[in-house]
Amino acid sequence: MNTTRILNPTRPLWPGFSSSKSLCADANCMEQLLLHCANAIESNDATLAQQIIWVLNNLASPDGDSTQRLAFSFLRALMSRAASKIPAFAFLSVAATAASFSRKTLHRFSVIELAEFVDLSPWHRFGFIAANAAILDAVEGYSSIHIVDLSLTHCMQMPTLIDSMANKLHKQPLPLLKLTVIASDDESHPPPLLGISYEELGSKLVNFATTRNIAMEFRIISSSYSDGLSSLIEQLRNDPFVFNEALVVNCHMMLHYIPEETLTSNPTRSVFLKELRDLNPTIVTLIDEDADFTSTNLISRLRSLYNYMWIPYDTADMFWTRGSEQRQWYEADVSWKIDNVIAKEGAERVERLEPKSRWFERMREAKFAGVGFGEVVATEAKTMLEEHATGWGMKRDVDEDDDVERFVLTWKGHSVVFASAWAPINGVADLT
Repeated sequence: MNTTRILNPTRPLWPGFSSSKSLCADANCMEQLLLHCANAIESNDATLAQQIIWVLNNLASPDGDSTQRLAFSFLRALMSRAASKIPAFAFLSVAATAASFSRKTLHRFSVIELAEFVDLSPWHRFGFIAANAAILDAVEGYSSIHIVDLSLTHCMQMPTLIDSMANKLHKQPLPLLKLTVIASDDESHPPPLLGISYEELGSKLVNFATTRNIAMEFRIISSSYSDGLSSLIEQLRNDPFVFNEALVVNCHMMLHYIPEETLTSNPTRSVFLKELRDLNPTIVTLIDEDADFTSTNLISRLRSLYNYMWIPYDTADMFWTRGSEQRQWYEADVSWKIDNVIAKEGAERVERLEPKSRWFERMREAKFAGVGFGEVVATEAKTMLEEHATGWGMKRDVDEDDDVERFVLTWKGHSVVFASAWAPINGVADLT
């Protein structure tokens, strides 16, 4: 991206700064520049925005260090927002078009590529370990297990769960495993994107389960997160009763795509959780990224986004070299999220993360109670973290509202992902 030919840096940026050479390029300075740029855009100050963009364009780089790459993605998103929404920024149209983000540029992973992608980092594995432990404990003794997998990673958690299920339950008749997944409009599904159909994926999972002596059924339901998965809930309500069947709902980084109160007057997230509670599930696992992108104020939202999204760029340097094709795939997916939070509004802005405290509040309001993980799970998670870079850690977080311990994945002390498990009230136990 090169905007210097269409931008005019003649006026000083602000008192005390006359050129990009006067500015430091560390993370804090980059954040301040981006916030000033966003404020200028929201204030329709085209002249000031033009000057800050010129400076950022000279500091940010798609091939630089983690801070430069982070800033580049933010700059691209801000230019897209300005050019598409505000007539005063028509001068950015050429540069914004050159830097625009398209889903067509995102890599579509094969199953093997996606499995390797997931294994590189604890980002997803951490939640898999916690959720699988909660599920295995909750379903013991059932002759049929129905798992509804609402997962960002396209069932990549399931092989490990199937393997663990076969090992743990081998001394008793193995249960029938039913797996239900959601097929949504391809244009609305967030990255990572899968390069094969869910029918093909289901066939692979059924074959894998067979090798572990587990009979498995795979079902695809067409449903949309934008309306609170209403068709999924309706289908689950209409499913025939099966004696001694456990209903498991595995929510892995997807529930935040259900609209919340800043988008709609109908609190769809809370409605979904209450409808889910009415189905009386055996266990619900809730894993998500611990950040807040729901503010209606762009400046506030950008600040929260910047202070979270530095983490994927920083961690990428731990396992990919500069110029690596895999790193480009990964950071393109991260850039999609940044662009969505900054450049989009209304129903198009689907990346609406909420912090764990708000999710826990919603779960309690829906009449769920927390399920503690216990020492065995903590030990397994810590062992997994030892396989990765030393910056990864785990916090054991006790919620003062219910005195139940949850786990939080951290990077250099900063919260990344929270893991929690829930059961309908009157059916709660610790995973000791």
